Amino acid sequence: MRVVCLCLNLQRAARATARRFDEAFRPLGLTSGQFSLLTAIDRSSSPTIGRIASVLAMDRTTLTANLKPLERRGLVAVTIDEADRRSRRLALTREGRSLLGTAVPVWKRTHAAVESLIGTAEAARLRDDLLALS
Repeated sequence: MRVVCLCLNLQRAARATARRFDEAFRPLGLTSGQFSLLTAIDRSSSPTIGRIASVLAMDRTTLTANLKPLERRGLVAVTIDEADRRSRRLALTREGRSLLGTAVPVWKRTHAAVESLIGTAEAARLRDDLLALS
């Protein structure tokens, strides 16, 4: 069953890939999940917590917990939405944008290395298949 179980094999591949990116981001004090969160927040208009939760396929409680370390580091600002005071908006701080600017080339190198292990055409097909699942 282990050999054919899509769920198990997707989880194993996701963890192995995340470890590669975690190692690459370690000198910046980031994890792969934090990098993804920073890139999701990096928009011209401050997205809501609900919007980012949807983009990252996370529940709001998990997202809020993941935001806390970034907020404490001064990388992300959480503010009340003026149009709907029950809602919160997210924005990168100057420090957050600077760190993201430093992290993107690290992501590009690591992404290229992972893609080269799979093969460019195979990686494109895999990306399409994974998007179809989500």
